[in-house]
Amino acid sequence: MKNVRILQILDHLKEVKYCSMEDLQKKFKVSSATIHRDIAALAARGALSKMHGGVAYPETAAGDRKKTFSTFQDRIEWNQNRKQMIAQMAMQEVQEGDILFLDSSTTTYFLARLLENSLFSNLTIVTNSVLIMQEFHKFPAHYVLIGLGGGYDIQLNAFLGQATLRELEYLNISKAFISAFGVTEENVTTNHEHHADLLIKVLQIAGQRFLLADRSKFDREGLFKIAKPRFFSKILTEIVP
Repeated sequence: MKNVRILQILDHLKEVKYCSMEDLQKKFKVSSATIHRDIAALAARGALSKMHGGVAYPETAAGDRKKTFSTFQDRIEWNQNRKQMIAQMAMQEVQEGDILFLDSSTTTYFLARLLENSLFSNLTIVTNSVLIMQEFHKFPAHYVLIGLGGGYDIQLNAFLGQATLRELEYLNISKAFISAFGVTEENVTTNHEHHADLLIKVLQIAGQRFLLADRSKFDREGLFKIAKPRFFSKILTEIVP
């Protein structure tokens, strides 16, 4: 059983690239001591890398390039054409005077890049994404940014936690644009517990809710439920011939 579980852990990390120890423990329904022993064994073999609060799956690039680990930049470049197509679709949903929530996903980041060059006279952006906050100086000077604070999450490059949720309680959001790890007929899911908490809260507040998900997200499930697909105003995805 242990060998089977170790293989399953590797398969899971290969797909999600990074996972916290707590998430692994919950996913495989084992004790903290057991998951730490499994991870220690895998790390000793060089099969994964231990990081602060979790583990990452190493990937070897083509040729003799050194091993690198999945980062936020890596995820931006993954399926980039699909994400750009979805961002263009999302852009069509934005209107003058909107108060937009943009989550910390890489797909939503491409929407933010389109908004940098938009010509609205009145637009407000609410986000927990550190990258969008850092790049907001590129946006039109009259746009308004509401940056949500909280505990910094290195995996998502975003602020999460109870402080972030408390800040949301005072805000009005007309349209929310979010992404997810998995989309099935029954559930939209993520692998990050605090990320799920934030998105659930945002979806409760927002007047309209848009899910941005490329086709690789469909027919797979994450650990934590966000909402039913029917709860979204629209699900935006690329058209694959």
